[in-house]
Amino acid sequence: MKRKYPNLCSPVTLAGVTFKNRMFSAPMGGTDITNDGCIGPKSTAFYELRAKGGAGAVTVSECMVHPKTDGSHAYHLDTSILNSIACAAYTADAIQRHGAVPSLELSHSGMYAGTYMTDKSRQHELNQWGPSDTVRPDGIRVKSLTKEMIDEITGAYGKTAALAKRAGFEMIMIHGGHGWLINQFLSPYFNKRTDEYGGSLKNRCRLAIEILISVRKQVGEKFPIEFRMSGSELFSEGYDLEEGIKIAQMLEPYVDLLHISAGTYQRGFGDTHPSMFKEHGANVYLAAAVKKHVSVPVATIGALNDPGQMEEIIASGQADIVYMARALLADPYLPRKIEENREEEIVHCLRCFTCMAERAVTATRRCTVNPLIGRELEGTEVVPAPVKRKVLVAGGGPGGLYAAYTAARRGHQVILCEKESELGGILKSEQAIPFKKEMYELGRTYEFLARQSGVEIRLNTEVTEAYVQKEQADALIIAVGSEPIVPDIPGLDGKQVVVVNQYYQKQENISGQVVVLGGGLAGCECAVHLGMEGKEVHLVEMKEELAPDANVRHRPLLLSEIDKYVTVHTGCRGMEVTKEGVICEDNNGKSYLVPGTSVICALGQRSRKVCVEKLKDAAPYTAVIGDARKVSTITNAVYQGYHAALDIL
Repeated sequence: MKRKYPNLCSPVTLAGVTFKNRMFSAPMGGTDITNDGCIGPKSTAFYELRAKGGAGAVTVSECMVHPKTDGSHAYHLDTSILNSIACAAYTADAIQRHGAVPSLELSHSGMYAGTYMTDKSRQHELNQWGPSDTVRPDGIRVKSLTKEMIDEITGAYGKTAALAKRAGFEMIMIHGGHGWLINQFLSPYFNKRTDEYGGSLKNRCRLAIEILISVRKQVGEKFPIEFRMSGSELFSEGYDLEEGIKIAQMLEPYVDLLHISAGTYQRGFGDTHPSMFKEHGANVYLAAAVKKHVSVPVATIGALNDPGQMEEIIASGQADIVYMARALLADPYLPRKIEENREEEIVHCLRCFTCMAERAVTATRRCTVNPLIGRELEGTEVVPAPVKRKVLVAGGGPGGLYAAYTAARRGHQVILCEKESELGGILKSEQAIPFKKEMYELGRTYEFLARQSGVEIRLNTEVTEAYVQKEQADALIIAVGSEPIVPDIPGLDGKQVVVVNQYYQKQENISGQVVVLGGGLAGCECAVHLGMEGKEVHLVEMKEELAPDANVRHRPLLLSEIDKYVTVHTGCRGMEVTKEGVICEDNNGKSYLVPGTSVICALGQRSRKVCVEKLKDAAPYTAVIGDARKVSTITNAVYQGYHAALDIL
């Protein structure tokens, strides 16, 4: 078979180990870590799905090597811990049996011990150790590691690597980036030592080199060692790309693969994990620059999920391997789809940060576009239904489309009806905002998958109770979504006013001076887009905070963009829309004009309850999903649609 992406699909050999392709699964932390640091069964299933999906290597993250100085709630490998080796062995085996190379990331948090604890008060109770005495920005004191402690930590890396090899892992990744301990020693911002571990670049690299020597001594020569580092810390007090290249050159003799990431977690989350506001592959230039100065293979990472872009990265010599994390949450089978020339089936990551926000809030994992993630033990295969039913889906938004797709895979006869002329539901409105194009394209992808699975789609067709009875449907999934809230504000029905959901249809109505009414997620993102276009944008929100409906990872990045492009008026209620703008009233009752020749109404959504009420008894089995059930997120719509389809008996 001629492969469309031959470079991505070609094997690569590191230290005598051959990897079947150049698409590797990046480190992603577990979600059911036991109290003593063992890998839980949910996490084993999580990593296995990455391997089953065709990744050349799957990296398990993070194994903390020295609990005495690093109290992070993460994996540990220790023969004194019952089941520690066994859990690691089961995980390595689960990855390896699908043809992927199992790799374990070894790490130490340094002065950020306890970062992964859900209870942050416990983190602040820990002793924090780093290269130098300091006080963290949050007021926590950090003690300088002694030479004896450094020797002990260096030895712990080697001992843990040996245990990983014993458990069946076939590669080790040393985490030297993102502001963790090794990066803290490499960085002039963190490292203020005056002994042999501080000052000159050679001294700052000493700990990393000693760790790599310790690991090599334990695992032997025919065992790949990968070093993950930030090509640049991307802030003024840290090291830049020029120094990052020198660091890579100093470490090169001790490694088989240099994994070039970016930034520090504490100073630039949106750099380390490129957000929707950045270009895909925004950090590839760092790996490309390093590769010109080293002879060992180089890996790159950062919002990569497009087969064409990744193929070009390998073909042009910018890197030898591409790593993906969020992309393989959205679609674990992405590598297989590329290898099998099925790239049109790929469900692309939205870069919405639902995955990382959920982990921060509940210590579980969830993905907006993939209801399996974090719940792999519940089953990753859609099992055929014992009795085939006639299923009617009312509504062609993301939840309805995914429900139809799932029901069809179970073997049911599925008809999806959409009252408008185009599928996608609320996702259609995202097509006008470039940084949200993946959300619009999600509707197209779900439509493709649904049609491919045999779903009959009827556009311009509204589902009524009579329609359901005429079709004699056994099951009805009600996914009729929500409608915008347009309050009775004088002038809000004017020609210069565009409801945010309809902006994609009426972009030409929006002039250079805009007032956005409503500071929720939709209003904020639209305001940022308009500001990026060069328009003068005022954002009016009656509450004191913006975007409370944004998740904890996306919200700070969104607010940062707001600061760049938008003039904000919080604690301010819109009272009347005029030709000159919006007359507002602040919390003290004072009125003033917020100027604008155009107005975007983004005051929220309400469920289509009347429609739901009319349909709830229309079929023997009915399920209400998504915004029709409760105005919420794409995540909940997709998850509910998937399970509604599974519940059809």
